[in-house]
Amino acid sequence: MEFTKTPGWLDWYANPSMPRFRVPEGSVDAHCHVFGPGAVFPFAPERKYTPCDASAAQLFALRDRLGFARNVVVQATCHGADNRALVAACVASGGRARGVATVRRSVADAELDALHAAGVRGVRFNFVKRLVDFTPKDELMEIAGRIAQRGWHVVIYFEAVDLPELIDFFTALPTTVVVDHMGRPDVGQPVDGPQFELFVKFLRDHPNVWSKVSCPERLSLTGPRALDGERHAYRDVVPFARRLVETFPDRVLWGTDWPHPNLKDHMPDDGLLVDFIPHIAPTAELQRKLLVDNPMRLYWPEEN
Repeated sequence: MEFTKTPGWLDWYANPSMPRFRVPEGSVDAHCHVFGPGAVFPFAPERKYTPCDASAAQLFALRDRLGFARNVVVQATCHGADNRALVAACVASGGRARGVATVRRSVADAELDALHAAGVRGVRFNFVKRLVDFTPKDELMEIAGRIAQRGWHVVIYFEAVDLPELIDFFTALPTTVVVDHMGRPDVGQPVDGPQFELFVKFLRDHPNVWSKVSCPERLSLTGPRALDGERHAYRDVVPFARRLVETFPDRVLWGTDWPHPNLKDHMPDDGLLVDFIPHIAPTAELQRKLLVDNPMRLYWPEEN
């Protein structure tokens, strides 16, 4: 089957720069995706966008180039609840990838068992209205109860302005809860302003809640400019991510978000994204927790 990309779609960098920052041995890229290839794993009819192809082999080549050891592959909304591309990537990794799937209420126990055997350890609930249609909360809570029995967690994706209306649902989830991209704060507001303070309080009051400190390219207002020859881009996002890393060092994760779906103004250089890490995790101890200890505890507990 052939697919036509969404007009204006930005493809991922085929040859990202080599980062200057060397990640610790055993580091995990804890948020990335695979798209198709559409000829093998067709995109979902209900999708809101049609991406370029971004295969597991290409993801693993990036992993090796950037110096990472493992990946956590998150189901992309363009594939809906058809997790075949995700499963194939996990299987092809030889144990070096785990998955976060999307499932419906109708999913059979046998399918959940098969997903677990392939390496899936969580499900994603998406509340970003421009990406997905609304799923009733009672359906999501039923799914959460079923996956909790398997020791899986829930990944939630939402925008900061929607947190007040969602927080009661989030705090009722019976699992570890991992927030994508710091809940997408408005970094034009103060890091100690009421919007981000609510998010910090959410983590402080609920020890089962974790956060990814990823995707500065989605949040930044200043953009990827590296000043004075330095590889220090997306500076306006640093105070937000660093606050979470330093306040909750055992409950933060980082990922590239490759191949960076739905960006409109620029496609980030993945090497530059890696060089963002020491600005938000300034010590070797914080870097190791962020990149190795935390993702291993969540996704490969049997190896801890």
